[in-house]
Amino acid sequence: RPWHTHAETYSTAGLIRNLQANGASFFFICIYLHIGRGLYYGSYLYKETWNTGVVLLLTLMATAFVGYVLPWGQMSFWGATVITNLFSAVPYIGQTLVEWAWGGFSVDNPTLTRFFTL
Repeated sequence: RPWHTHAETYSTAGLIRNLQANGASFFFICIYLHIGRGLYYGSYLYKETWNTGVVLLLTLMATAFVGYVLPWGQMSFWGATVITNLFSAVPYIGQTLVEWAWGGFSVDNPTLTRFFTL
């Protein structure tokens, strides 16, 4: 029997692994609730504070994406392919941005290296 099967069955290691796996989703639920509260109370009227929050949200989303890609399984590969292909929607320079993010003409080892450096 693999050790992790035993650990998930007989100790709190399974709980810890599940908390870590679901922690990012719970974190983003809290963030979206916070944004909803800000919209409800009109916090968007304070432009500098609101813009800082938007920048933080985008940074957190980028961090979560990189964390999703780093295990480099099939879901990570296709997630990287889909999300980086969104850059191709930028007029004039979109395809260049995609190839730069990929480090070539397709998602491959240079792409993973670039995400590791972030």
